[in-house]
Amino acid sequence: MKRREQREVTGLRLADVDQMLGVLAVAIEPVAVPLRWRPQLRDPEDELGLEAVVNGRADALVTHNVKDFLDIAPHFGIQIARPGDLLEELRS
Repeated sequence: MKRREQREVTGLRLADVDQMLGVLAVAIEPVAVPLRWRPQLRDPEDELGLEAVVNGRADALVTHNVKDFLDIAPHFGIQIARPGDLLEELRS
Protein backbone atom coordinates (compact mmCIF):
# COMPACT_ATOMS: atom_id res chain seq x y z
CA MET A 1 0.00 0.00 0.00
CA LYS A 2 2.99 2.29 0.44
CA ARG A 3 4.30 1.90 -3.08
CA ARG A 4 4.19 5.17 -4.97
CA GLU A 5 2.17 3.72 -7.84
CA GLN A 6 -0.43 2.32 -5.46
CA ARG A 7 -0.74 5.59 -3.58
CA GLU A 8 -1.22 7.40 -6.88
CA VAL A 9 -4.12 5.11 -7.72
CA THR A 10 -5.80 5.58 -4.32
CA GLY A 11 -4.82 9.21 -3.79
CA LEU A 12 -3.57 8.39 -0.28
CA ARG A 13 -0.59 10.07 1.37
CA LEU A 14 1.95 8.03 3.35
CA ALA A 15 0.41 9.32 6.57
CA ASP A 16 -3.02 8.07 5.39
CA VAL A 17 -1.59 4.64 4.64
CA ASP A 18 0.16 4.48 8.02
CA GLN A 19 -3.08 5.37 9.76
CA MET A 20 -5.03 2.73 7.83
CA LEU A 21 -2.39 0.09 8.53
CA GLY A 22 -2.55 0.95 12.22
CA VAL A 23 -6.30 0.40 12.24
CA LEU A 24 -5.91 -2.87 10.35
CA ALA A 25 -3.20 -4.07 12.74
CA VAL A 26 -5.70 -3.97 15.59
CA ALA A 27 -8.25 -6.01 13.65
CA ILE A 28 -5.96 -8.60 12.07
CA GLU A 29 -6.29 -12.20 13.17
CA PRO A 30 -3.56 -14.75 12.51
CA VAL A 31 -4.61 -17.46 10.08
CA ALA A 32 -3.38 -21.01 10.25
CA VAL A 33 -2.97 -22.56 6.82
CA PRO A 34 -3.63 -26.26 7.45
CA LEU A 35 -4.97 -26.87 3.93
CA ARG A 36 -2.89 -26.13 0.86
CA TRP A 37 -4.89 -25.30 -2.24
CA ARG A 38 -1.97 -25.08 -4.66
CA PRO A 39 -1.83 -24.78 -7.57
CA GLN A 40 -4.87 -22.63 -8.31
CA LEU A 41 -3.43 -19.46 -9.81
CA ARG A 42 -1.25 -18.52 -12.77
CA ASP A 43 1.20 -16.66 -10.53
CA PRO A 44 2.71 -18.95 -7.86
CA GLU A 45 3.51 -15.90 -5.72
CA ASP A 46 -0.25 -15.27 -5.30
CA GLU A 47 -0.95 -18.72 -3.86
CA LEU A 48 -0.14 -17.85 -0.24
CA GLY A 49 -2.59 -14.94 -0.32
CA LEU A 50 -5.34 -17.18 -1.66
CA GLU A 51 -4.62 -19.82 0.97
CA ALA A 52 -4.81 -17.23 3.77
CA VAL A 53 -8.15 -15.95 2.47
CA VAL A 54 -9.65 -19.43 2.07
CA ASN A 55 -8.33 -20.87 5.34
CA GLY A 56 -9.26 -17.70 7.21
CA ARG A 57 -12.78 -17.88 5.79
CA ALA A 58 -12.55 -14.29 4.64
CA ASP A 59 -15.37 -12.74 2.66
CA ALA A 60 -13.04 -10.82 0.37
CA LEU A 61 -9.50 -10.43 -0.90
CA VAL A 62 -8.41 -6.81 -1.34
CA THR A 63 -5.71 -6.41 -3.97
CA HIS A 64 -4.64 -4.33 -6.93
CA ASN A 65 -3.97 -7.64 -8.66
CA VAL A 66 -7.64 -8.34 -9.34
CA LYS A 67 -7.18 -10.02 -12.72
CA ASP A 68 -5.19 -12.94 -11.30
CA PHE A 69 -7.91 -13.86 -8.80
CA LEU A 70 -11.17 -13.27 -10.70
CA ASP A 71 -11.39 -16.72 -12.28
CA ILE A 72 -10.92 -18.61 -9.01
CA ALA A 73 -12.93 -16.33 -6.68
CA PRO A 74 -16.37 -17.87 -7.39
CA HIS A 75 -14.98 -21.35 -6.70
CA PHE A 76 -14.14 -20.29 -3.13
CA GLY A 77 -17.05 -17.85 -2.68
CA ILE A 78 -14.87 -14.80 -2.12
CA GLN A 79 -15.20 -11.28 -3.40
CA ILE A 80 -12.19 -9.66 -5.05
CA ALA A 81 -11.90 -5.90 -4.56
CA ARG A 82 -9.37 -3.17 -5.25
CA PRO A 83 -8.34 -1.10 -2.20
CA GLY A 84 -9.92 2.05 -3.64
CA ASP A 85 -13.21 0.23 -4.26
CA LEU A 86 -13.22 -1.05 -0.69
CA LEU A 87 -12.56 2.41 0.69
CA GLU A 88 -15.47 3.79 -1.35
CA GLU A 89 -17.72 1.01 -0.08
CA LEU A 90 -16.70 1.69 3.53
CA ARG A 91 -17.32 5.42 3.10
CA SER A 92 -20.90 4.88 1.94
